[in-house]
Parts: sequence; structure tokens; C-alpha cells
Amino acid sequence: MAGLTIGKLAKSAGVSTDTVRFYERCGLLEPPARTASNYRIYPERDIYKLKFIVRAKHLGFTLKEIKELLTLRQDPDATKRQVKTLAEAKIADLKERIVDMQRILATLEQITKTCDGKGLADDCPILAAMEGDEGHPCLHADEEASCHHHAADGHAQGGLK
Repeated sequence: MAGLTIGKLAKSAGVSTDTVRFYERCGLLEPPARTASNYRIYPERDIYKLKFIVRAKHLGFTLKEIKELLTLRQDPDATKRQVKTLAEAKIADLKERIVDMQRILATLEQITKTCDGKGLADDCPILAAMEGDEGHPCLHADEEASCHHHAADGHAQGGLK
């Protein structure tokens, strides 16, 4: 039986054999033929499919979105518009996540500035900020508001953006 063992397929795509099995369980790779001794034997074309999955994953696509892209890739009637729509939706999602990450970074930078790094952890303003209602106001529902919580004692410099 010609084809690739799971190890050769994984190595060709730069992933682990566990990753290949995972993608198989998720339905991104079709279950391969089996030898008489029950070894998986993958067709050579699965190298390209697996590389496609890895590249799409690196671009931020979810497994569900990758499945949609693979379906479009294999559908002779699929259009470029369908593919572009999926890519544009991913771009919008990534931009939203970047904004969220920038907000998180600004908040973490702000609360980190409040700690001088000296003394016992039980009096750490970073830990206090993560404790919720009794903690730092920068971490409450209105995280976009400026934080001047420690401005009076000289710890805070400006507000969150």
C-alpha cells in the first residue's frame, strides 16, 4: 500500500503525530486507510492539506473556519468572493482582538507602575488590582476610563487609553 505513515506525514508538514491525529478527529483530515496491522497510511496529497491547515492556523483562523476554507478549496463551484468574505471576517476579528489586547496591555502597564517592587507581596498593588471590587478601580467594568487611583500618592502617571 503506497502512502505515508503518520510519522512521515507529520514530519513533512512540521507538526507532531498528535497534531495529525487531532486534525483527523476534528474532521480536517479524512481518516486514512489502514494497513493489515492497523497502521495509518495517508495519501501524499494530505501533506498539502496539512500544510494548508497549519498556515491557516498561523493566520489566526479557527478550526471551524479552516474547515470552511477547506470545503471551499475542494468545491469546484466555490467563488473567490466566498473565500474573501471569510478572510475579511477574520481581519475584522483580529482587529477587534488587537484593540482588546492593547486595552489589556495599557491596564497591566498602569497597574504595574503602581508597584515599587519592594516589600511583601501581601501589600502589592498589582495583586490588589486583581482582587475585584476591593482592588484597583482600573480593573472594574469601566476599564476604558482614565485611572487616577494612585495619582494622589505619586504612583500613577496619566490615565488609560
